[in-house]
Amino acid sequence: MANTNNNKSLNVPILRFPEFTGEWRQDLMENVTERIGDGIHSTPTYNEYGDYFFINGNNLVDGKIKIFNNTQKVTKEEALKQNANVLCDNSLLLSINGTIGNVAIYNNERIMLGKSACYINPSAKILRDFLFFYLQNSKIQKYFILELTGSTIKNLSLTSIKNTKLRLPSIQEQAKIAKLLRAIDERIATQNKIIGDLKKLKSAIIDKSFCYPNESSPQKRFTDFTEEWHLVHLSDICQRVRTKNFNTQCTLVLTIAAQFGLVSQEEFFNKSVASDNLEGYYLLQKGDFAYNKSYSGDYAWGAVKRLECFSEGVLSPLYICFRPDTARIDSDFLAHYFESKKWYKGIADIAGEGARNHGLLNLSVIDYFKTLHRIPSIQEQKVIANVLNKLTSKISIEKNLYDDLLLQRQHLLQQMFI
Repeated sequence: MANTNNNKSLNVPILRFPEFTGEWRQDLMENVTERIGDGIHSTPTYNEYGDYFFINGNNLVDGKIKIFNNTQKVTKEEALKQNANVLCDNSLLLSINGTIGNVAIYNNERIMLGKSACYINPSAKILRDFLFFYLQNSKIQKYFILELTGSTIKNLSLTSIKNTKLRLPSIQEQAKIAKLLRAIDERIATQNKIIGDLKKLKSAIIDKSFCYPNESSPQKRFTDFTEEWHLVHLSDICQRVRTKNFNTQCTLVLTIAAQFGLVSQEEFFNKSVASDNLEGYYLLQKGDFAYNKSYSGDYAWGAVKRLECFSEGVLSPLYICFRPDTARIDSDFLAHYFESKKWYKGIADIAGEGARNHGLLNLSVIDYFKTLHRIPSIQEQKVIANVLNKLTSKISIEKNLYDDLLLQRQHLLQQMFI
């Protein structure tokens, strides 16, 4: 790959395959496409037994058309009556209303377009795959943002899309650029699958390595461990954290993000939603746990997370905070246990299905510490935790590689186009 930084006056990209020379020619989108249009601006007649999906801009995800559970269907007759017949083997889709700038390749899916998605049918002057990546370049995306109209819901007009300025190399160079970026996308997809498979494996191990309070042992045991697990109250293995943030000695406000753990509130929400006076907040040390009584679809009985990323932080008194007694419970074992759903029954037995109020479980601190749990000997706890720690570390390594690939992709998108 050649670096062309020494000749910035030429209309050439910074990174270029060495066998290609000469400047890229400028053109407009409308001159290198056969047709550009958008979806219908009215509501079609839905039919739950229809063969075609009615999609909009929010269905264009990661370069593909994603069908959600709530994506509506229409009949073939309805789709063809509207705009399904304008799509071809060479079509690209672009989100233009609300969600702006997402690009997807059309692979002959049975779809009908709504007004927040437009189609672009390239001509012989530009390869579809090359244009697919070009539209993701930051300069093109910035141009789209500058062209938006509308105060509440932003809209990118077809005129603006047609007037998009492009710099184009030969078809041969387009093909080589697209092939390289497509290979990176395939590698990213493979890496994402590796991470997904590892997470599924971890989830399966967690499910079989812990047990409910009414069970004497889990489904799977490691060799040499045969004793029944002990039934304990949470208060038997953990003590409540009551330390308040006197004199505001700590200003790092935490929040529980179900998927990410205890994180900085300001970074997570991109703003501070904490009280001006932090003295009434609990002061947590690294290794402390907190229970969030807020429930959602994936976390029907709330979430418990351990403070891992910071040495200390403060948390709203709405949370229940506690510290494990390391003589009775291994901290890593406990963290993995709370990733399972085996502790839900302890909450459900006390709180009950009807004990919900404005998104919060109606569960007192006293009742929470009365919840029942099953734990093995400290030796078995450490063996289970060690296996899951290694798997967690492996997932982290693979995730870092995935992030590096995304950065590489982003770098090439900026350096290989003008």
